[in-house]
Amino acid sequence: MISILGISAFYHDSAAAILVDGKIIAAAQEERFTRKKHDSNYPYNAVEFVLKFAKLKLSEIDHIVFYEKPFLKFERLLETYVAFAPRGFKQFTKSMPSWLREKLFQKNMLFKFLQEHDKEFVDEKKIFFSEHHLSHAASAFFPSPFKDAIILTADGVGEWATTTVAIGNRENLSIKKEIHFPHSLGLLYSAFTFYTGFKVNSGEYKLMGLAPYGEPQYVDLIKDNLIDIKQDGSFKLEQEFFDYATGLKMTSGKFDKLFNQKPRDSKKEKLTQFHMDIAASIQKVTEEVMIKMATSLRTEFNIKNLCLAGGVALNCVANGKILEKKIFDNIWIQPAAGDAGGSLGAALALWHLELKQERKISNNDMKGSYLGPNFSQNEIENELKTLNANFELLEEKELINKTAEALKNGDAVGWFQGRMEFGPRALGGRSILGDPRSPTMQKNLNLKVKFRESFRPFAPSVLREDVDKWFNINQDSPYMLLVAEVLEDKKIKMSDEEKKLFGIDKLNIKRSDIPAVTHVDYSARIQTVHNETNPKYYSLIKKFKEMTNCPVLINTSFNVRGEPIVNTPSDAFNCFMGTEMDKLVIGNCFLDKKKQNKNFKKDYKNQFELD
Repeated sequence: MISILGISAFYHDSAAAILVDGKIIAAAQEERFTRKKHDSNYPYNAVEFVLKFAKLKLSEIDHIVFYEKPFLKFERLLETYVAFAPRGFKQFTKSMPSWLREKLFQKNMLFKFLQEHDKEFVDEKKIFFSEHHLSHAASAFFPSPFKDAIILTADGVGEWATTTVAIGNRENLSIKKEIHFPHSLGLLYSAFTFYTGFKVNSGEYKLMGLAPYGEPQYVDLIKDNLIDIKQDGSFKLEQEFFDYATGLKMTSGKFDKLFNQKPRDSKKEKLTQFHMDIAASIQKVTEEVMIKMATSLRTEFNIKNLCLAGGVALNCVANGKILEKKIFDNIWIQPAAGDAGGSLGAALALWHLELKQERKISNNDMKGSYLGPNFSQNEIENELKTLNANFELLEEKELINKTAEALKNGDAVGWFQGRMEFGPRALGGRSILGDPRSPTMQKNLNLKVKFRESFRPFAPSVLREDVDKWFNINQDSPYMLLVAEVLEDKKIKMSDEEKKLFGIDKLNIKRSDIPAVTHVDYSARIQTVHNETNPKYYSLIKKFKEMTNCPVLINTSFNVRGEPIVNTPSDAFNCFMGTEMDKLVIGNCFLDKKKQNKNFKKDYKNQFELD
């Protein structure tokens, strides 16, 4: 038996993953344990969990691998400051002490952290380092169901690379092309995230969600000034407009002058049509780059399969456009496409590329991304009793029936089942569910349960066999990373008056038979649900279909704004009591809000910072 522990940490979304004989056993993000969104600290709790799940002590682990190479990253930082001098001196003096004190000597630092788990761990030679983009590429290709594939990775920046193209064939993977910092599609998108008043490295999905409310009228302005896009999708950014290379913010004064507005202060300024149009414009540019890259790569390498990883791969709208244009026969996207997934990719890269182990191709290596902690029925009941929660204990059939009935009646239901998801999306393990047919459910869930902006869209979970009967897509999309339109026969056409509406006013228009999951442009972020990976969730949707003739549920993550997805039954109960959720289903325990002690209600709305 050979075991490998993969770790990502210190920059964004720390996580840990473990392989045993090449099989993915467990993976989890640190934020779920610490309750600190995007926690970048050493993932002590995540490491503890994966070791416990694999029933191994750290000293028994054969190899430990970190997801990037600190010396290369330091080289990039140093060369960047020299190249941009004297710009960036302030940032230089701020970041260098940390590097010289800690990060540059990461192996020593890691060793000390690792010893906290097990004092018997004494062999530093077990610690390896992968390259950032190689870790991403490995995370996307090796768990995919493809014998061979083009792997496109796009993010902010790794060590030097911001965009890479790799070719995978069985257990072999090699990087063929790179775009280097400071030219970065991820950082370009993050610059607009910052400019519209959202948090960088967390608010990018808000920018994507805002885009359909606007018109892409700034596309030419962006392409004429900010980014030079070549026919093959490669690009360069005009650095005078940005300050991320050496500064303390994303954009420069020249950027503000170009659009004739300063960055939005989210604490003082509301979103306007201008911000919606800006969002629509940068989304259009991002799609253009990705489509051109995909088209060029398909022609050059003549491989029919595409794998995607990196933060940009979480842009499910751009992914959907690639799918829609049928550039590739098949697309597979790593569900933990950001830095968290680097922990898994680093472990897989070591297994196949360094240890030269054969790859066994499977349709379910990721196990539906249900790789986190689970709780036995006994553990759930004991936790709920400790919390003085009032619950019914139901057999599974009755539990499914009662939950489906609650959803049919318009209740918002917290759903906590099986293992927690790895990656940013709730996939029916730690989810809040609702009836997609309700014209008010989207707004109510956003404002009364999630405590967040009303424009934020929700995803539909749909039975795999029914997806092409409701949406313009007929392929697996288990990780909620592909967008497709609602079918014509399910759409409700807008009146002439409705077409004239602008921005958020469009939100209240009923656009389809499932308005709560239909965005203003008639699109939806699809999750196909499979009996093989999540039988309980599949059974629930099937029962809801029997009751309503609708094989779709609203699925959003079980949390409020700025909160990591819930991990434990206690987390779930606290969130349930702090919001206007109606029902909570944990294991075989069914909880009705009306039957809970009102004194247990929590002030949850302001507990977490808006992300």
